[in-house]
Amino acid sequence: MNNTLKVLVSGTGFAGQGHTDAFRAVGAEVVGIVGRTPSIVEDVAKKMNIPYFGTDWQQALKDCQPDIVSIATPGGAHYDAITQAIEFGCHVFSDKPLTVDGDLAKKLYELAKAKHVKTAFASSFRYMPCIIHAKQLVAEGLIGQPTEAEFISHFNLERDIPFGWSHRKEDGGGRLNNNFTHMMSIATSVIGENILSLIGEVRDDLGKAPIVEGVHNFKTRRDHIPKDLNDPNLKWGNSNVEWSYTVLAKLESELATQPVSVLFKHGGLNPRFNEDHIVFYGTKGAIYIKGHYGMGPLYIWDEDKTWKELPLPQAIIDDQPKIEGDTERNWQYLAREFTRDIKGEDFKAYQSFKEGSLYQQLIDLIRKNNNWTDVSQLQ
Repeated sequence: MNNTLKVLVSGTGFAGQGHTDAFRAVGAEVVGIVGRTPSIVEDVAKKMNIPYFGTDWQQALKDCQPDIVSIATPGGAHYDAITQAIEFGCHVFSDKPLTVDGDLAKKLYELAKAKHVKTAFASSFRYMPCIIHAKQLVAEGLIGQPTEAEFISHFNLERDIPFGWSHRKEDGGGRLNNNFTHMMSIATSVIGENILSLIGEVRDDLGKAPIVEGVHNFKTRRDHIPKDLNDPNLKWGNSNVEWSYTVLAKLESELATQPVSVLFKHGGLNPRFNEDHIVFYGTKGAIYIKGHYGMGPLYIWDEDKTWKELPLPQAIIDDQPKIEGDTERNWQYLAREFTRDIKGEDFKAYQSFKEGSLYQQLIDLIRKNNNWTDVSQLQ
């Protein structure tokens, strides 16, 4: 009996090709791929040796009869495709954001539960080696009771990256959808999954971006920045979504008697002065992880009152997929645990549409930005 899982991929860009590689690496068979543009989906299918390709998602579901669908398109295209796949009885692996708003995300979560299909949500930087190491250290009590954490990132994204889905709220763009989802996932992984309270603000400080034809791969969009931004024939699109955010949250931890305070600070267009970093503070010490998304290395401050770099335990190294690229490795890690779960094998816990739905509802609250206290009358 052949128990190889069959996967149908939606999306032909960096994520679609990355998901294809990830599922193949864990022993699944990618039987088809669907995209919007006929010539592009055909080129990608031939390049990646995918037997079926097309532009009609419902027809592809019927033709390919997949066990799993992998959603690798911008968030604005997720809801209908995922709904149809769940109704078809498929398990669903979806990149973030799950949808463009919390109401739609909650509907997908509830539909998946009702149809008894498994789901995976790829806010996947919680699977970074240094994050897994930090989780172990905190659980072992090395820093005592966790008290607070900070997530600081300044990406200094080029303002002239071609206009696309990341500039549009209705397409799943914005830094909350595409950065905060990872950061909250990391925080809950290390501290505790229960988010008690939250407040935040956003800032849309981009304005506009040049419209350029022929950009099909999110990762190479910088290569298409126009050489002459003063060209009078250049067209511009208006951004309508946040590029920076500040969020404060309180998380419950089984290791602490009080809620853990967490600061998330992201400046998408700001230059770095110091390194991006993640820090977990406790009553007896602290853990510092250099780089955004927990890239590492990891340092510990303990009773010696000095920062010391800690090497990754060999067990964590051995458990990581052997592939270059943080994003690609995390996708493969998640795909491995997801397929193990589907096949009834032992697996490590992973995030599902439960978290995807929750994060989308949190993002809606942050974007409303209506928790300020007016103190102008005090001045």
